[in-house]
Amino acid sequence: MPVRLLAALFAAVAFLPALSVLPAHADTPELPDRIAAAWKTDHVSVDERLRPTMPASELARIRAAVKSAGFPVYVALVPQSPYLSKGGYDLPTLLHARVGMPGVYVIATVSERTWSVGGTLYRPAGLRGRDLYSVKAQDPQRLKVVYDRPAPLIVRTIQQAATAYDDRPLPAVPATDLRPDSAERGLSVTDKADRATFIGMGAGGFVGLVLTLVLGLRRRGGTVKREKSVAARPVDVRDVQLRADQKIQAAEGALARLDRRAKKSTQQLDRRDDAYRRLDAARTLRADQPEDLLACAGALVLARQAERVASGAALQPPCFFDPTHNPGTAKVGWSDDVEVPACQQCASIVARGNTPRGLRVPTKAGLFGHDTKQVPYWTLDPEDSPMVATGFGALSDDLPEQVVASRKDEVR
Repeated sequence: MPVRLLAALFAAVAFLPALSVLPAHADTPELPDRIAAAWKTDHVSVDERLRPTMPASELARIRAAVKSAGFPVYVALVPQSPYLSKGGYDLPTLLHARVGMPGVYVIATVSERTWSVGGTLYRPAGLRGRDLYSVKAQDPQRLKVVYDRPAPLIVRTIQQAATAYDDRPLPAVPATDLRPDSAERGLSVTDKADRATFIGMGAGGFVGLVLTLVLGLRRRGGTVKREKSVAARPVDVRDVQLRADQKIQAAEGALARLDRRAKKSTQQLDRRDDAYRRLDAARTLRADQPEDLLACAGALVLARQAERVASGAALQPPCFFDPTHNPGTAKVGWSDDVEVPACQQCASIVARGNTPRGLRVPTKAGLFGHDTKQVPYWTLDPEDSPMVATGFGALSDDLPEQVVASRKDEVR
């Protein structure tokens, strides 16, 4: 009996290594296959990693929007992953190839508490309508929707697809889905009245102070030129991210329209190649450095340029001082007799002999580097970022190449 027991024990021990080398999910398909398989029974696919924390109210609202759309809608909610960071822009195409049905394919990804939603509309042959990207670009509320919940962004994307599909009116976004734009939200009537009283008292005191200063300056016979200053708020990285993603989608739409042309001239082929070069660099920045302000602003600039080039418009450099501003349509003198492109707002500030505030980024400060302060981006080391080295393409139009070169250096 002891011999048999010992033999069984040895057999069990010998079998353990074989178990350890078996994959945990040997038959687990790739992400597009998993989503396409789930869509066979449910057009709203929720990744198993998100199900425990997904509120039932969010899913109910998404399902209601899918059912009421009037055309096929496929929605997938997945967590952000290295796979999506590298090839997430191709996911709708891969899913459409697997499903093979017309409709809108919506991919919602979440990183920490921030949701990002993209959609692609595939039409039945011969159906007329608008381009989904153009509807998104013309939606004045697209950047005001909250991004800490999936339903508002997904519902808005379905509404935009409906407008593109059959030109139905785009409804207004509910107030509960909009981010608060001012401190007015949430104040009671009494609080507003009290605050109005204090503002009135403060305004009266300020006017009195200004009159005193003016009279004093007149007595001294001096003339002082003063610049109007506005309390500048730090740039919201989330806003730049959303703007960059919107421009990337708009550039993809412009390139898709260009690709559909049967006969392309040599000039159009050159424009297409240039637009893809800039769009690929924008995607790289968003995928590799999704939370970095410099990278998000660089992606915004490159995607904006890609859309213009693909649409046949003239290429415009960014505003050197703040690339998130309008393009740099004016030339202004900078240090050492160097001219840089600037938007009209920054150009007027330079014309008055002042330096624009510019795009400010956080950097470490203090004796031990524990403090953080906001500094103009051009004061950073150009060796650390291609955006700084090229002024986001304002100083030299080789930002796409420098982004690729910088990525290769990091891989090494």
